[in-house]
Amino acid sequence: MNPQNVLIVGAGGAGMMCAIEAGKRGRTTLLIDHASKLGGKILISGGGRCNFTNLGAGPANYVSKNEHFCKSALSRFPPAKFIEMVERHGIAYHEKKLGQQFCDHSAQDIVEMLRTECQWAGAELAMNTKIERIERLPESAAPLRFRVGISRGGASQSIECESLVIATGGLSIPKIGATGLGYEIATQFGLKLVERAPALDGFTFSESDAASFQALAGLSIEVVIRCRQKSFRENILFTHAGLSGPAALQASLHWYPGDQVIVDLLPEHDPFDLFLEKKRAGNRGQVKNLLGELLPARFAEKFCALHFASELPLPQVSEKALEQFCLMLKNWSFIPSGTVGYSKAEVTRGGVNTDELSSKTLEAKQVPGLHFIGEVVDVTGWLGGYNFQWAWASGWAAGQVV
Repeated sequence: MNPQNVLIVGAGGAGMMCAIEAGKRGRTTLLIDHASKLGGKILISGGGRCNFTNLGAGPANYVSKNEHFCKSALSRFPPAKFIEMVERHGIAYHEKKLGQQFCDHSAQDIVEMLRTECQWAGAELAMNTKIERIERLPESAAPLRFRVGISRGGASQSIECESLVIATGGLSIPKIGATGLGYEIATQFGLKLVERAPALDGFTFSESDAASFQALAGLSIEVVIRCRQKSFRENILFTHAGLSGPAALQASLHWYPGDQVIVDLLPEHDPFDLFLEKKRAGNRGQVKNLLGELLPARFAEKFCALHFASELPLPQVSEKALEQFCLMLKNWSFIPSGTVGYSKAEVTRGGVNTDELSSKTLEAKQVPGLHFIGEVVDVTGWLGGYNFQWAWASGWAAGQVV
């Protein structure tokens, strides 16, 4: 195969964006992926409608060992620039909530937009193509720096390139082809990794908590959830094994084994004041029934059975006991046994250590011509379009220089 200026491994959001930008600069660009379908993770995102960016995306919405690393790329390619591309292609979209931008029709619209932009830029796509080996070329081969062995349709061949971009994503959702290839390549070239973990993922309960709350599976409550001084106000969803829903997924990004998760079950109310008011007015209802006016009745009954089993009418309830129970409603805590895992996690936290990369170009400092972009890097966004924005921004940044 003919030598390429740029070879990109991984045809997801970051890889395609990089290919578009490199191609626009007149660089011969080949984008390869072992999957048969282009943009697999894009297609399943947002319930099939792709939450393609978030208007509020900024460094504060990302987790990384170096919280400043993402600033350069995000500032140079903000959400408005991707939205311009979406509008240029006539794709209808809407804001759902909290700055989240979704396609009106289908995530396929975003994949086709990026495919079209790649074609316009002259970037070639090669699907069903596997990496067999990567080696650095001697300085005498300059400007070519790498030789990549690939296999396609049972045939093996080599491609030489000047710039090699790794956009392989993380370990999340292996059923659509996620592998650890990007981390293996980083290790091969001596780059350090930050420990990886599934993130934006549901929590699993301990055995005792699972037994206590299993009957609530399918029940959703709007809460404020806190973990490691980070808090999120959204819904939790009880499952047969633990907690899911947007709030739990957000908290999981900041959670490490052994950490406590704290939930304010009534963010709109001071329940002690409400109960006292009813008590002094002579309301003779039971606490579980009165709580059922503020929370789903099924949850109120179960929570009271666990933490406030009194059947006494409200006027006979001790104010001290009531105050303690209300504190628990505002600070219900549990220690998850873990998260569901990579099979369901939306992203992988951790990855290629940003100390190894230039924040402006995403190039490995010690390996000229080798770039890492997107999820494979230790930059992980909140739920709500932030990870796609990092994919677009990091791909764009690398595309300016490869």
